[in-house]
Amino acid sequence: MSGEIGFVGLGNMGGPMAARLAAEGHRLTVADAAPGVAAAFAAEHPTAQVADGNASFARVGTLVLMLPDSDVVEQVLEGDGLAEALPPGCLVVDMSSSEPLRTRALARRLADRGLSLLDAPVSGGVRGARAGTLSVLVGGAPKDLERAAPLLRAMARTVVPVGGTGCGHAAKALNNLVSAATVSVTVEALALGEAFGIPPETMTQVLNSSSGRTNTSENKVAQFMTSGSFDSGFALRLMSKDVDIAVGLARSLDRTAELSDHVADQWRRVARSVPPQTDHTAMYALLGAAADEEDKETTR
Repeated sequence: MSGEIGFVGLGNMGGPMAARLAAEGHRLTVADAAPGVAAAFAAEHPTAQVADGNASFARVGTLVLMLPDSDVVEQVLEGDGLAEALPPGCLVVDMSSSEPLRTRALARRLADRGLSLLDAPVSGGVRGARAGTLSVLVGGAPKDLERAAPLLRAMARTVVPVGGTGCGHAAKALNNLVSAATVSVTVEALALGEAFGIPPETMTQVLNSSSGRTNTSENKVAQFMTSGSFDSGFALRLMSKDVDIAVGLARSLDRTAELSDHVADQWRRVARSVPPQTDHTAMYALLGAAADEEDKETTR
């Protein structure tokens, strides 16, 4: 099987991840929907070449996808016909934040073409992608994970096998559900503390020295929220999308998820009101502003 790697999706996350592979000398065939992105990447990385249509992927042994969602993944592979161009035995590694049940269905369709699929979404943001410190959550057959492991370790610090096909995408959505809920409740606690006279910086110190300590309080509040930078590298709309995937999974399993539904409603409502590039840490300002407006309404 060819050692050449196909990589589709060179955005904020995919670009640095592909760069990690190129830095280790892997031969890459790259593509991106945005004009000029693949060419710019190839210009910086001598082991990469720009795909000239689907036929350019006919020699790849592994195809890595880093795309927005299941809709785009299915469009690229099936709607645009890329799957038809891949050689038999090619391993497709979907590192996107896709929908678990759709991933399972896609894996079955790809298997009919002689292709294997691993779902391997990542956690760690743009900074983790650049530093190679991501966590990869992998669903799929152990033999496929063994085959992909060297590539995954080039892009990530931690590789966590979580189960069969679709489990990686389920785990990513559930992880981000917890993360989103933590952001929401932390922002509310900071706002309530400030209303009572406790500065956000002091309340953050309280959280980080007490049982309320979380990844949000330790790594997001001071760095991206109270600083006003709002540039963690992960979009609010993408977080909302992942939360929706998680609650959708609950519905498909016929399980109740009362708190998760409330979290999804909140993030969905805010996501509809902001530009696509808005960082998820901007919830600190957005929820605080919403609370202020509600307070004004009640006092009129």
